[in-house]
Amino acid sequence: MTSGAITGPGRVVSVNLSEKKTVRKTPGDHGTLVLDRGFADDAHAGDWHRQVSLLAQESIDKMVAAGLDVGAGDFAENITTTGMDLVSLPIGSVVQVGDSALLEVSQIGKVCHTKCAIYYQAGDCVMPKEGIFAVVKEPGDIKTGDEVRVISIGDGSYTRSEAGE
Repeated sequence: MTSGAITGPGRVVSVNLSEKKTVRKTPGDHGTLVLDRGFADDAHAGDWHRQVSLLAQESIDKMVAAGLDVGAGDFAENITTTGMDLVSLPIGSVVQVGDSALLEVSQIGKVCHTKCAIYYQAGDCVMPKEGIFAVVKEPGDIKTGDEVRVISIGDGSYTRSEAGE
């Protein structure tokens, strides 16, 4: 994607949830974001800085091009998007998903302490480099096809505040 793509707007391709950690998430068409928790009924929801994970379909497509049979939710991302260069968003950026949900970017990429099956199949994985994590600043219901747009560009820092502030 081009550098101008971060302003979007993008779209939600899939909402992916799981009852357990360390497993692929089940793709679906909707979900409820709970203030300062993450998705209702998702194992990664909680009082921490990685409440919601996002990965672009374009990143998944790179792995498909490498010969893997993967799709939405296979990288344990909660929201699969298209049309927005997520990894270019600085930490602290705020995105609106759907009519009312607001997410603040809290982390870009992650360290994989154990190599997953995808890494062993492809020799690489996109989530550690191209996935982003966020906290829920405003709750809301989101669904496939919802617009994802940048509300504000962060300054590269994230400071955890109390819920509701």
